[in-house]
Amino acid sequence: MDRIEFKAQIAVDDAGAVTGLAWPFGTPDRVGDVIEPGAFAKALPPLPMLAGHDQTQPVGVWDEVSETPEGLAVKGRLLVNDVQRAAEVRSLIKAGALRGLSIGFASRKALPRRGGGRTISDLELLEISVVAVPAHPGARITSAKDANMTDKTEDKGDGGIAALEAKMTDLEKKADTAPIIARLDKLEAKMNRPQTEDKAEEPDERKAAFIEYLRTGNREAKALTTASDTANHVLAPEEVESEFIRNLVEFSPIRQIADVRSTTAAKLILPHRTSVTNAVWVGETTTRTGSEPSFDQAEIDIKEIATFVDMSLQLAEDSANVLSEVNLALAEDFGQKESLAFVNGSAALEPSGFMANADIAATDNGSISAIDPDALIALMYALPATYRSAGTWVMNGNTLAAVRTLKDGDGRYLWQPSYQAGQPETILGRPVVEAVDMPDIAEDAEPIIFGDFKRGYRIYDRLSLSILADPYTVRVNGLMRYHARRRVGADVIRPTAFRKLAMVA
Repeated sequence: MDRIEFKAQIAVDDAGAVTGLAWPFGTPDRVGDVIEPGAFAKALPPLPMLAGHDQTQPVGVWDEVSETPEGLAVKGRLLVNDVQRAAEVRSLIKAGALRGLSIGFASRKALPRRGGGRTISDLELLEISVVAVPAHPGARITSAKDANMTDKTEDKGDGGIAALEAKMTDLEKKADTAPIIARLDKLEAKMNRPQTEDKAEEPDERKAAFIEYLRTGNREAKALTTASDTANHVLAPEEVESEFIRNLVEFSPIRQIADVRSTTAAKLILPHRTSVTNAVWVGETTTRTGSEPSFDQAEIDIKEIATFVDMSLQLAEDSANVLSEVNLALAEDFGQKESLAFVNGSAALEPSGFMANADIAATDNGSISAIDPDALIALMYALPATYRSAGTWVMNGNTLAAVRTLKDGDGRYLWQPSYQAGQPETILGRPVVEAVDMPDIAEDAEPIIFGDFKRGYRIYDRLSLSILADPYTVRVNGLMRYHARRRVGADVIRPTAFRKLAMVA
């Protein structure tokens, strides 16, 4: 997802009628970013005017936003008569404490620049803040007017805005990064040169043997492979031996949101009440009626997942870290398989997945191909308030992308990521979890589920990942066998805590 970026170092606030250059074209900011002309083409006023990118301190509104040959020109007004903080900012501008503008945006298209930073050609402008020191030295307030700000401000000894312009120009000169970039280029070129034998530091014995083998091919060597035992395999130096190329393993983070417990039993029995008592209003002498609440019990069976790995005895002896890589591969495989079962498990030998539970109700989307925002609202409020207030949205990345593109009648995105660092992204105020095992958007599919996973879905761990070495069974073939197993059970315990979105017309 796009990352919200604040092009500022210090954040503050402003008041009065403000005109300024929010971003100058043609020069990089203090971190090396350059925004090209045309990147702001989709920026539409009104935009929020914040104090230092603080969403809790809106101080005005930007009424005009336009690209000029110099950069992004903006005009706005501080609500000095309605917002106390805006009046304070006006005083700070007059005193010279606030002297810059800074933009908050999400980059859509950017390329890295030599020496650091990026060249940004397309972005979504979200807000413009008044700050003390902008990220770009040229992003400044050119005028700040209100009923009390007259030309007398500039007649004082401090020089007013003109003095600030001179100070910022001096800062730009001091912030020249050309010498630093030139030095970094020299260091990079030196590091990229091939190493020669003239260096004072001689290679160790294993490196020397490796180099000699590459030159002559006549050195005796050991095999570092299980797939081939042909001659002339070489025991690589430690720098090569310790590196493993791994494929990315994705799995759904259901354990993070579900109720996870430990058990020592092979089967869990969960008693639950299926009906309530039946109290009625009565008169003083009216005959009372009895109630007969009903009870039932649910069972969660502990399932087992297992496999084994055969490894060359020589490989286990010659490579210092291959066993840890096998353990990591098994952990990733087991984690992926159990997460898939937590979502879609329906077979007799695997844990029960919440998407396979037939007792969870669904809300019709009203379309078979496009997510309807009204359907998401209806789905959320179909749950009781207790579950809704603790609910979590779960969907895969493709569905998340579709939800992110939903817009209102004015072309503005309905779902905006959080501006505050450390705050989770939300839909209708509730957090979102991306689960790769959830189905895609398609006719009759159910790509979204919302609910209280802590109350509604329970996971029981009976045995963590256990790896047992068997040095005898396949030793006649020069192999060592490692048995891996894990025992875990899971099921929906409260179907009423969930709601699915069904792609039906």
